[in-house]
Amino acid sequence: MGKRVLRTKLCDMLGIEYPILSAGMGPNLLGEETGAPVDLVVAVSEAGGLGVLGASGYSVDEMRDAIREIKSRTDKPFGVDLLLPKNITELPDTGAPGEVPLDELLKNLPQSHQDFIAKVKKDLGLPDVEIMVKMNSTTMMPHEAIRVCLEEKVPLFAAGLGNPGFMVEDAHAAGTKVLAITGNIKNARRMADAGIDLLVAQGHEAGGHTGRIGTMALVPGCIDAAYPVPVLAAGGIGDGRGLAAALAMGCVGVWVGTRFLATDEGGAPAVIKQHIVEASDEDTRVSTMFTGKTLRSIKSRFMDLWDESGLQPLPFPLQMLIASALLAAFIKDNRDEYIGGFAGQVAGIVKEIKPAGQVLEEMVEEAADILTRRLPESVTVE
Repeated sequence: MGKRVLRTKLCDMLGIEYPILSAGMGPNLLGEETGAPVDLVVAVSEAGGLGVLGASGYSVDEMRDAIREIKSRTDKPFGVDLLLPKNITELPDTGAPGEVPLDELLKNLPQSHQDFIAKVKKDLGLPDVEIMVKMNSTTMMPHEAIRVCLEEKVPLFAAGLGNPGFMVEDAHAAGTKVLAITGNIKNARRMADAGIDLLVAQGHEAGGHTGRIGTMALVPGCIDAAYPVPVLAAGGIGDGRGLAAALAMGCVGVWVGTRFLATDEGGAPAVIKQHIVEASDEDTRVSTMFTGKTLRSIKSRFMDLWDESGLQPLPFPLQMLIASALLAAFIKDNRDEYIGGFAGQVAGIVKEIKPAGQVLEEMVEEAADILTRRLPESVTVE
């Protein structure tokens, strides 16, 4: 049998073969490799989907270098994902350019939060870990990062957080399409009115930053609210069944995170990939512990310690300093039970780590089989 054909309007819009985008996942902690690095972007795009670089963990210069590396390795379309939260609490000015030790920044946090870090490290006998924090990160310099994306003529810009409406005109002038992500219908309407090209309706099941509404309830409402802007589904999609379901609901494609994170090319540490493979559908939960915003991850003892502390999360991105300081120590000391990792409920059906290209191929094959054989055999329509 020849190569499967599975095309939607999305394929024509982006110049891709299959309506599958890998989510632009960022790092689990400061200083760590992003969840969606260059290798994953290239693998997905080369397989016929569209890979999206998770640029939130990069400095602006590192992001530019990553974009150019992608261009050197594939001539296929790709995307870049940045976080554009409405309110950012800036990190303290240390007077030092480039990178500064995380320990220096921790001194500026409330004493109660510093005490929490110290107590956990003392009680568990955790080692000291040196982490360097990028003061010129894309998250702290979003407008400069956007400028670089447009200078490099990135085919697709994705806003992992926030409304990118303010940059749509400049993006279109540079030949860049703009994608936004929403977790509710109100923002779907607002983003569509701002002129975006594509909207991802991301349900509560999704890993990473997520909202409160389930995918099946969210997607139809977003399709109606955003019309005529095309909508992709996200949250709980990890195989061809999820892709077929999204298309049946009226989506033009899917935005897939967790399943691509647990691949050979995914950027998460090996321990987190293994947690995903071993997780059941009940082994994730939502917390503000990691970034100060609601975020789904694999359950861990670290989350229990945070809950027991009674502390309130600090604003984004200050809360990331706390999570990073301890996660790095847990990883160095091989305390696997304290390491969760960002992942969605779909982890329950992820059973092995595979090459990203194989994941995409199997997803397409299964969806095509459902649409062309299984449904006609099991459903009678007159």
